[in-house]
Parts: sequence; structure tokens; C-alpha cells
Amino acid sequence: MLDETILKDLEHACRVPEANRLENESALITGGAGFLGSWVSDALVKLDIGLVCVDNLSSGSPSNIEHLKESRNFKFVQADIEELEKVPDGHEFKFVLHLASRASPDDYQAHPVETLMANSVGTLKALEIARKHDSTFLFTSTSEIYGDAKVIPTPESYWGNVNPIGPRSPYDESKRFGEALCKAYERKQGLDIRIIRIFNTYGPRLRLDGLYGRAVPRFIAQAVEGRDMTIYGDGSQTRSFCYVSDTIRAILYVLTNEKARGEIFNIGNPEEIGILELAKKIKALVGSDSRITFHPLPQDDPGRRCPDISKARKSLNWQPEVPLDGGLKRTISWFLRSCDWSKTSSRTR
Repeated sequence: MLDETILKDLEHACRVPEANRLENESALITGGAGFLGSWVSDALVKLDIGLVCVDNLSSGSPSNIEHLKESRNFKFVQADIEELEKVPDGHEFKFVLHLASRASPDDYQAHPVETLMANSVGTLKALEIARKHDSTFLFTSTSEIYGDAKVIPTPESYWGNVNPIGPRSPYDESKRFGEALCKAYERKQGLDIRIIRIFNTYGPRLRLDGLYGRAVPRFIAQAVEGRDMTIYGDGSQTRSFCYVSDTIRAILYVLTNEKARGEIFNIGNPEEIGILELAKKIKALVGSDSRITFHPLPQDDPGRRCPDISKARKSLNWQPEVPLDGGLKRTISWFLRSCDWSKTSSRTR
């Protein structure tokens, strides 16, 4: 049974003009048990698409998709993305969505090779399935490909300012390679390729574990338990936080709109907020007595991150609709109802 917040947000996410294009079609999704992947899985099944979900559960959670196993339109295959040959024959995929990757900085830095493989070999395997089925292929890239951007707000035309061998490189360089591989398949094979660069997204189902990565769930857990709220650097660095239902709605727009064919879109919220300001906001919303403490800034941490979404606005008629305060209240409410707080301290300390 889905949580009431998630049910309401799915209704919002599925308000897509051309959603009828998905009815009675079939799709393959990689990483479909993760934070974003499980939301996409929910939305596609809700829109009556037959879905095969492949996930090795290294960062995804079985609980995110347990309810979907009751649906005749959903099939789960536990496998590494590099082992897509394990997907059973007999499916004709109209859509292939490649979301499988570790996305939290402390997670992909702890598993650099696995992250590189998921976004290189994994992308190649997913593209080959799309080629064989003549599928529409959606690749979820990231704002990380811009590195420490010197153009703010950052447009899709910006080439990036990255450290190709730094601690963040397993994620950002493999995503850059994945984009290049997608465009090569488009040019060489004529494949219908659509790429989205996702900026910080938050909401229900985010994992609570991790230190530097995923600031929103970390701050919530620390504030709820009255522990120190950890800021890395002086907190002046900015991020742009997009509520999950807005991000999922954008994914559906890109998947179903013919104007998205061959295009790359920034998907995120263009309103910046400083990390210290975010921590204070969450502390106030929780009603916490936590102290805010400051720690050394990790190497290559971007100073600012804010998307230029004018292309998505113009071509897709998409923009975020959920304000930060409203999204944070919904996220906090979900965490309070859904998490086993006896297990969080050791994972977020």
C-alpha cells in the first residue's frame, strides 16, 4: 500500500498531456528500485505501461517496489546493469530508460569502479537493447557533468569545468561518457535518444544514510534526533532543489513529447538556496534544538549549482510547481511516518 504523500504526488507527476502515448506499451527501466527509479516505475505502471525493472539493489531498496509486484504490468529482474542479457526474451520494448547509477557523492566515491561500469558498459548494454527493439532511449544524466560551473544559471550549451581524475570523476566523467555514447548511437544507428541532466532532487524515498551526499535527508535525520547538523565548508555554497514529483513529471514530458527527440534538457529548480540557509530552514520546520556545526569542504565541491531551464520551459512547457517549503514539509512528514528512527543514528552520524 502506497503512502498517502506518495499517492498524492504521483497524481501530480502523471499530469502529462501526451501520457496516452504510454498506454498498452512496454518499457525497460534500469535502476527502477532506486529513489528516482522507483518513482518512475510507479508512474509508468500507473499509466498502464508494461514494465520490466532491472536493479541489483546496491543503492535501490526492495521496499520501494514491493507493492508493484502485485501488478500484472510489472516484472522485476535482480541483476547488475552489465548483465542485461538476463532480461527474459519475449518483450518488445517501446521505451528503454537508463537510470541505474549510484548518485550520492559518498556512495559513488566508495564504489568508483562500479559507478564507472554502470554508466559506461551498462549504458552500452542498455543502448544495444534499444537498438534491437528500435526503442526510444532516455538517459538520465546529471548536473555533475558541469563540474564547478562558471556560468550560472547553467545552460545545456555549457561544456563544463570538471576535474577528470578527481574524487567526483567516477560519476561525472562516466555520465559525460554515457551522453557521448548516446549521441554516437543516435548519429550512427538513428536511435531516438533523449537526455536529461537532473539537478538536486529530493522527496520521499531518499535514503537516510550517508554523510556529505544528500543534504536534505541528512539534515532531516539530524534535526529530528537532535544531533548536530553538519555543514561542509561555510555553507555559502548553493544548490537548487527540485521536488521529486516535478522531476518525475519532467521525465514523462521528455519521454512522450516528440520535441524532445535528440535533445538534452536541464531538469531542476532554478531557485538557488545556500546550504546553511537550507539547514536552518529544515531545523525550523522540524522544530529542532540541534546545533549547526562546520566541517572541511570536500575536494572539488561546486560553489554554485543552478540550472537554466528555459529550454524545457519553451519546448516542453515544463517547470517546477512545488515550492521548497511545501516540498520540505511533505518530505519531513513522510520521513516521520515511514522511517525506523532507531536505525538512523549509526548511518548518518
